[in-house]
Amino acid sequence: MTAPLHEPTAEAAPSAAEEAAAVATTGAKAVQGRSLGRIAWERLKRDKLALTGGVVVLVLIAVALLAPAIASLVGQDPETHHEDLIDPLFGTPTGSLGGISGEHLLGVEPVSGRDIFARIIYGARISLLVGFLSALVAVVIGTVLGVLAGFFGGWVDSVISRVMDGLLAFPQLLFIIALVSVMPNQMLGLSGTEVRLFVMILVIGFFGWPYIGRVVRGQTLSLREREYVEAARSLGAGRFYILFKELLPNLVAPIIVYTTMMIPTNILTEAALSFLGVGVKPPTASWGQMLSSAIDYYDSDPMYMVIPGLAIFITVLAFNLFGDGVRDALDPKGSR
Repeated sequence: MTAPLHEPTAEAAPSAAEEAAAVATTGAKAVQGRSLGRIAWERLKRDKLALTGGVVVLVLIAVALLAPAIASLVGQDPETHHEDLIDPLFGTPTGSLGGISGEHLLGVEPVSGRDIFARIIYGARISLLVGFLSALVAVVIGTVLGVLAGFFGGWVDSVISRVMDGLLAFPQLLFIIALVSVMPNQMLGLSGTEVRLFVMILVIGFFGWPYIGRVVRGQTLSLREREYVEAARSLGAGRFYILFKELLPNLVAPIIVYTTMMIPTNILTEAALSFLGVGVKPPTASWGQMLSSAIDYYDSDPMYMVIPGLAIFITVLAFNLFGDGVRDALDPKGSR
């Protein structure tokens, strides 16, 4: 009599269902989703010029924030005069290249003898402060009015659009010059340079919002017809829910892009106003003001003009390169 054969157990021969489950689990672990922010960062990392511009921007921000510490580290002050380093006959710095030395890294100013390096890093604070805060004012006003115009349409869109057209046709620079020139020295608890900075930030931001407002309005007109917005309406979502939960999150990318493009323009506007004499006043350091003072000495001390000019050029170029990279990274249809 033969012994009965033993049937294979489940452990020895797994079923087809278990094999399929194991494969599905392995595939789920191998495939991982990526957020839009991570995709944008990976695209941005491949753009070396944009990364270089971003690094320069971060360095400039750090220099502006740490200007007093950096100036004390090199033993200089932006308002200290060094008349002993100035030629009494011509009023120009003694030595070559505008008095550049180990003590004065970028030389000294004609006539006054103030250290140029200290004034450059303090001037960065003025330029970046006006550039960032005026861009913030423009973004807030432009985003709010652009979303309202694009979402509600009708007479709301007509009124806001006509206001945009009027501001875009207005001579911005002339108005700022006239307004800053008649401002009192004291206002709202501010005095002197603080009043001028406050007025410049508000006026530059106010005249800058139509540019971003048009972009936000156009994007809102497109987004309000999308399927997910219609689905939210069909489920009974209110207007404010759709605005804050459905539209604004999808407007973040274009807002960020145009903000990075707006900051260098505002920096150039501040430099132009200071160059024309209606920006910040001495002894407060400003790159545009230094360029204006250098006009009388460009032939005898060219470095006094070259250094603040390079500071403006490098700053604006870095912001533009970084802004271009951010635009390409956030554009899902881009080639890079």
